[in-house]
Amino acid sequence: LQLVESGGGLVQPGGSLRLSCTNSDFPLDVYAIGWYRRAPGKEREGVSCISSSGDNTNYADSVKGRFTISRDNTKNTVYLQMNSLKPEDTAVYYCAADSRGYPCRDYWEMEYWGAGTLLSVSS
Repeated sequence: LQLVESGGGLVQPGGSLRLSCTNSDFPLDVYAIGWYRRAPGKEREGVSCISSSGDNTNYADSVKGRFTISRDNTKNTVYLQMNSLKPEDTAVYYCAADSRGYPCRDYWEMEYWGAGTLLSVSS
């Protein structure tokens, strides 16, 4: 299972962006999906997670109230809406899938990954 992220780019502080995670060959609706990020010089960290049905979500404290995870299983896509972006949100963002369900595990335990998409927050 290969995930594909999209939607990264350069945005000014305070701006918004939406990331997408999808797969063209397999349904994602049986997987919990997590968003992770790796900032320059830092370890990969969990950002948010959503259950297979979309009924359960969680967020890292650093993004709570600013980021919203959602999924549209009819489009086989998981989204991460990011608002009020800060320079410290700059990172490569990855989505990952796990068939063992919600909540998402630490990044080294997630089963499938995308290649990542770069978000840069800068004026």
